[in-house]
Amino acid sequence: MKILLAVDGSELALEAVRFSIRMALAGLHCEVVLANVQEAANLYELIVAHNPDVLEQVSAEAGLHALQSARALLDAAEVEYECEVAQGDPAHTLIDIAERFACDLIVMGARGQSTLRRAVMGSVSSEVLHASLVPVMVVKPDPLSGELAE
Repeated sequence: MKILLAVDGSELALEAVRFSIRMALAGLHCEVVLANVQEAANLYELIVAHNPDVLEQVSAEAGLHALQSARALLDAAEVEYECEVAQGDPAHTLIDIAERFACDLIVMGARGQSTLRRAVMGSVSSEVLHASLVPVMVVKPDPLSGELAE
């Protein structure tokens, strides 16, 4: 089974990584694609930077930095993975990555937002859940860990 692990550098994303590691250690034979999506530069950034290549380089470095903790967890558990850093709308780009790598499952964290906040602001996990053609596993925060829902 090929799993796309969506990571944004947050603790909730790392919970999704830990959950995937537990599945692998429990005997699930899986390949992991560790993915981070950086939002595209806005008009102000494009004007100030003067050089789009610099923005792409900064974005790629930020994406690799966001993957560092997840990579450390996967390395410690000896779970093999490959990395993908992309730019664009997070939900749609994650779905594109899952399709390109022929993933069977997308695993990601959720912030536990209220229905009203999700309706007003949107939610990447919610959007992926509804638009993906493959199953999506949303790992919610542990209510006993002290992590408060937004």
